[in-house]
Amino acid sequence: MKVLISDNLAAVGVQILKDAGVDVDINTGLAPEELKKIIPEYDGLIIRSATKVTKQIVESAEKLRVVGRAGIGLDNVDIPAASKKGIIVMNAPEGNATTAAEHALAMIMSLTRNIPQATASMKAGKWEKKKFMGREVTGKTLGVFGIGRIGSILADRAKGLRMKVIAHDPYMPSDLVEKKGVEPVALEELCKRSDYISVHVPLTNETKNCISTEFFKNMKSDAMFVDCARGGVVDEEALCEALKSGEIAGAALDVFASEPVTKENQPLLAFDNFICTPHLGASTSEAQESVARVIAEQMADYLLNGTVSNAVNVPSVSADVLMKVSPYVTLAETLGSFQMQISRGGILEVNLEFIGDLSDMVTGPITVAFLKGLFNPILKSEVNYVNAPIIAKERGIKVVESKTSDSDAFTNLLAIRVRTSEGENVVAGTVFGKNEPRLVRVNSFRMEALPSGPMLFVYNKDVPGVIGALGTTLGALGVNISRMTVGTKIEHGQNVILLNTDTLLTKDQLDKVRDLEHIENAMVLELP
Repeated sequence: MKVLISDNLAAVGVQILKDAGVDVDINTGLAPEELKKIIPEYDGLIIRSATKVTKQIVESAEKLRVVGRAGIGLDNVDIPAASKKGIIVMNAPEGNATTAAEHALAMIMSLTRNIPQATASMKAGKWEKKKFMGREVTGKTLGVFGIGRIGSILADRAKGLRMKVIAHDPYMPSDLVEKKGVEPVALEELCKRSDYISVHVPLTNETKNCISTEFFKNMKSDAMFVDCARGGVVDEEALCEALKSGEIAGAALDVFASEPVTKENQPLLAFDNFICTPHLGASTSEAQESVARVIAEQMADYLLNGTVSNAVNVPSVSADVLMKVSPYVTLAETLGSFQMQISRGGILEVNLEFIGDLSDMVTGPITVAFLKGLFNPILKSEVNYVNAPIIAKERGIKVVESKTSDSDAFTNLLAIRVRTSEGENVVAGTVFGKNEPRLVRVNSFRMEALPSGPMLFVYNKDVPGVIGALGTTLGALGVNISRMTVGTKIEHGQNVILLNTDTLLTKDQLDKVRDLEHIENAMVLELP
């Protein structure tokens, strides 16, 4: 077995592979064409953030069986292309949570005491003691936006500094937040009460630029803002205006929408009350050794023993079981993503019902796939087939399975009920032929929809002209409809319309759809 390490990896990881009997080549800084030329030689590829595993690289890989990311993020890997070619993609999601939380805390302290500015002043030969007056964090309120793994660690550390911690997380039940010793609040209240706000959410369609003008206007004028999560979550232009106008007292970023950052492309660098670091959230020797050790052990175990761990594109089951349930694994993951995107409030309980011949299959991998799909819209690459059940347990989500061999309409049916703090939704799906997933029910609406890719989900009144107006509007906006499905609930005079579109609708395009007569609600979905 031969593995290429194309980004810098801690020596412990290299040694683990060698000790396992794997041949290792270390070749960093490769240009895309250079990687494309040599990748046919290798069974495994270990990367960090620099190497881009594009569709072209995947297509050139003749022997490649596994790609391992020494860390969490997989934005630089074309996972659909790898999956199509049967290449396992795995990561190490647990390795740098503490490091990232500690970096956010370091940013808070640095902002509070003007440490970077004072250092620069002294190195310039000045002694400006009065200029850099700071304040204490003791007794101040820290608002955590996203109280998952990293946000929870930060909250725990902040409480050790005698700070009051409040948190906003629309996907976390309030009682579970309270169990962490943190007060759950609405987003607007978080803004208004916090002396410091630290962001810990992944970059998704929902979170992109979610922290913008309104957010900063709601903050206190002496409050400070920190983002060590993902670039693009913060509207950087709005942050510039907030600092310029004095709406907030200071800000610190470790991540940016476009990296690397220079004075020429980032106006935030001009502000004296802005501090930054070059994406150092995971950059400690301990974290790098941890992720190197984990990914090396996982890769060696897979290449030598066939054991899959922390894979993001295949569940950890034997090959024969996977072959039988694979179509339903795909269906379940898609239904999970659909459920999360249409649900509101923190998820409390999930009920999966396996109906018909499906009840005789090994259903564990299907349940895990559903949970992975459920969390993917909000956690992205932090969730995989191994840790999805653990995340469900950490979030206090009750998972119930039931089986029945009786099925009137379909040979196999997977029906899933998700109960949240604000209500519940039921979706059901089946597989046509050998591998054609279909969504056949959304609550009381019946249909036959292809749940795939960019979609527009519309609730409308069942009156003439709605579909025509919808099609005309989308056409005028340049949005191409590749497929349309209508589900009807006659007794209430209401329809749902599911449209597969070539591209995701923008916020402005969605607003125009919502403004149409007889449209009661519309939302954009992005499915696997």
